[in-house]
Amino acid sequence: MARRILAAGNWKMNKTPSETKALIAEMAPAVASDEVDVLLCVPAIDIPAAVEAAKGTNIAIGGENLYFEESGAYTGEISAEMLVDAGATYVIMGHSERRDYFGETDEDVNKKVIKALEHNLVPVMCCGESLTQREQGITMDWIRQQVKIGLLNVSAEDVKKVVIAYEPIWAIGTGKTATADQAEEVCKGIRDLLRELYGDAVAEEVRVLYGGSVNPGNAAELFAKEDIDGGLVGGASLKTSFGEIVNYNK
Repeated sequence: MARRILAAGNWKMNKTPSETKALIAEMAPAVASDEVDVLLCVPAIDIPAAVEAAKGTNIAIGGENLYFEESGAYTGEISAEMLVDAGATYVIMGHSERRDYFGETDEDVNKKVIKALEHNLVPVMCCGESLTQREQGITMDWIRQQVKIGLLNVSAEDVKKVVIAYEPIWAIGTGKTATADQAEEVCKGIRDLLRELYGDAVAEEVRVLYGGSVNPGNAAELFAKEDIDGGLVGGASLKTSFGEIVNYNK
């Protein structure tokens, strides 16, 4: 069975609840597709508004982060149960901005993956290298470490539910994009690692996304690659032209 393309938006720290309702109402007709799964990951405060606005559409709503404890004295954090109760079905973890600005480690990401799976949330686990790491030729060493630690103690059955997003740090919000061949090389490397860890059948089921300045102009070439199963899209998911990425093959 072929893997379905997933066009996932990461809104980052943008849009109020009222702006969220308006944008999704405007965006919904543009992103309608029977062939592509559509996901918008929005700030926690926007999730209820997004879920309400997305009712009756093909748009799934996700969170941008969660904490790996069930509850407790963790001021400002969001639990998996809170996300589920608000209507989220996916959650991003390990984004380079979380790693860089908030000190999130591979071990933290692993705990978050496990907690999300416990609550039937689909983890969107991010990995990626810096420009220095790429120039030093250690891209795949770095990515393999992030993925292996991120998936520690995750069963073969559960890993099928995980989405892995490869986002080269040097291409996030910079306007620079890895070439389709560069993106495919790393996404294939991630799938080869999954094959080593879990076997061929599992590796063929896991969706691997590319993120890093994905836009309507490059989506078709990227998504046509064998091991790229869609994109984790930043700024371009805040516009109705996100529909051109969703409907890249038309």
